[in-house]
Amino acid sequence: MTSKQRAYLKGLAMTMDPIFQIGKSSLTPENTQAIQEALEARELIKISVLQNCMDDPRELAAMVAERTRSQVVQVIGKKIVLYKEGKDNKKKIVLPL
Repeated sequence: MTSKQRAYLKGLAMTMDPIFQIGKSSLTPENTQAIQEALEARELIKISVLQNCMDDPRELAAMVAERTRSQVVQVIGKKIVLYKEGKDNKKKIVLPL
């Protein structure tokens, strides 16, 4: 992913609300599965890491991205933005070249 594409996705993510929260149980297989399904449906999602989660948000982002085969767009504070290119052309986010 180029820096221009990453910047475009960051701009799209600015207005989004987090659709997942990772809490004190950290990253469970159920969380991973739900995030995988959301990425298939939306391509771009935002995740919030709660205060009671003791894991580092950057490490969590890398772990989730690896398990879901997605890309980390950004991690700011306790917010994670992930992107995974969808297979369905109808809902596809068109990235700049």
